[in-house]
Order: sequence, then structure tokens, then C-alpha cells
Amino acid sequence: MSKKRDPATALITGASAGIGAALAREFAAHGHSLLLVARSKPRLEALAEEIERDHGVRCDICSTDLHEANAPQRLFDHAQAAGIEVGVLVNNAGTLLEGAFAELPLADQLGLLQLNLSAPLALMHLFVQRMRARRSGRILNIVSTSAFNPVPSLAVYAASKAALLSLSEALALELRGSGVSVTAVCPGFTDTAMIERDGGGSMRLPLIPNLTPERVAREAYRAGMAGRPLVINGLGNRLSVEGLRHTPLALRRELIAAVKRWGF
Repeated sequence: MSKKRDPATALITGASAGIGAALAREFAAHGHSLLLVARSKPRLEALAEEIERDHGVRCDICSTDLHEANAPQRLFDHAQAAGIEVGVLVNNAGTLLEGAFAELPLADQLGLLQLNLSAPLALMHLFVQRMRARRSGRILNIVSTSAFNPVPSLAVYAASKAALLSLSEALALELRGSGVSVTAVCPGFTDTAMIERDGGGSMRLPLIPNLTPERVAREAYRAGMAGRPLVINGLGNRLSVEGLRHTPLALRRELIAAVKRWGF
């Protein structure tokens, strides 16, 4: 028997692991059909099989690499050809580079900007047209608490997230009254493969526990469906962001430098 497709189908990028997989399970638990996107077709197939078995919702997949400049258009065309009306766009795919800006390969840093910023921008531009025409839609951008401050050794990552946060908040204002909402989800360090270190252990901040992907997914879903423009995940992260936001700029820079010296 074919699975019924929910009208509020959620397209989730970077869905094969980490926060993306947790988001897929969270949306499925609330009855949404899914279009899961990532590079690894086998991992997408395994996740889709699990979700259809456990939640009884339709789960389509599209294996594509959003590092490629034309990938967003290919993904949009795939959805159109498959008759999938995307009601919720979740821009979760992203990558992180740690190291000195002058020493990291330029190609890798430009690739990061493509995945973290250009691809979400393109996908929003492609799908928001149909959402506005329907006067219904949700966009969730998985950003980061790094968006609020410069971060030495994560300079380009933080810059990409700062730009995505600014874009998200501007579009949330532009789309007021249209039936379409934009939510920027800003988790701190979350226990996923992206923050694991080669020598063992994960990045973390002093005194602030890392989040779980499941917690981020739950809070992201709740905020996105409510149409909230911004959510910062975790009390420690919220206090840190608000504290630094009200700190004089010169002192803020020194505090950030001190945190970096203590190490992530």
C-alpha cells in the first residue's frame, strides 16, 4: 500500500545524521511526510525505511551534494517532478572548519560558504515563491550561537552563520502577513560528528553542556510550527548570548579571545 503524502511535507537537508536525522524523526512523529536530502544515498534509504516503518508517513529521498552551485535548482526540480509540495523547508545541511584562517585551504572555505549560506539562500528563494502563492509555509534555518559573535579558529563558519541569521530575520519581517514564517534556530555545540575531534572528544564551551540532536530537533519543531523568528537552544547558550550582547565591544572581544585560549 502506498503511503499518503501530507500536504505539509517537510524537506530537510543534511538529513542523514545528527540534527538532520533527529529533525526527520521529529517531523515524522508529528505526521509530516518527508523529503530527505543528503549526499549519502544508503544512509538516506536506511533512515527513510526506519521512519516509514515507525511512523507510517511517506518518506522520499534525494541524494545530492549541496556544495555544488546548481544543486538547489536540481533539488527544486526533483520535488516538482515528483509532485511534492513542500510545506516546510528545513535548511540544516552545514559544515565546520576549525583552524587559522590563513592556513585553511581557500577552496575549503569557499565550499563552506556555498553549503552554509549560498545553498540555503537559493533554496529559500526557489521554494518561497510557491509558499507565498499558497499563503502557507514554514522555513526553518539551523543557524548557530556562533552567529552572534566572531569566533577565532572558526572564523568563516561563524561568519556564514551570522549572515544566515541576518538573512533569516530580515525575511521573517518581509514575509509578515504572507502566511509564511522564517525561524532561525541557534543551537550551541551539539553532540554530532561535526564537532568531534580527530584525537577524541568533542568541542565544548566551559560551564555550558553540549546539547543533544533530539533536544535541538524538538525545540526547532516547536518554534518553527509556532512561527517564532528566533530560538536559542539551551539556557546556558541563551544566557551566554544575551550576556555578550550587552557587553561593550572591546570587552566582548577580549572575553571571546579568553574562551578560545581555554579551548573548545
